[in-house]
Amino acid sequence: MAKGLIRYWAAARAAAGTAEEPYDATTLAEALTAAAADRGTDFGRVLARSSFLVDGAPVGTRDPAAVTLPDGGTVEVLPPFAGG
Repeated sequence: MAKGLIRYWAAARAAAGTAEEPYDATTLAEALTAAAADRGTDFGRVLARSSFLVDGAPVGTRDPAAVTLPDGGTVEVLPPFAGG
C-alpha cells in the first residue's frame, strides 16, 4: 500500500468537507472508494464528474482501478469548473 495525499478543489472540497486528506491505497479506485465510504451521495456525484491528476499527470479516461498510486504521491480531485 502506498501512502499519500488527496487534495479536493472547489465543489469536491465542499462535498468532502475538507481540503485534503491522506490516502493509504494501491490504486486510485481504492483511494476514492475509501474516501467516499463515510460521505453522502453528493460526494459520490462530484467524484463521478471529476477529473483526477496523480502527481500532476492527468488520469484521463483510464480505469481508476488500473492507476497505481505512488508512495508519497498527491491525487488532485478536480470537479468541472465554470467560467473562463
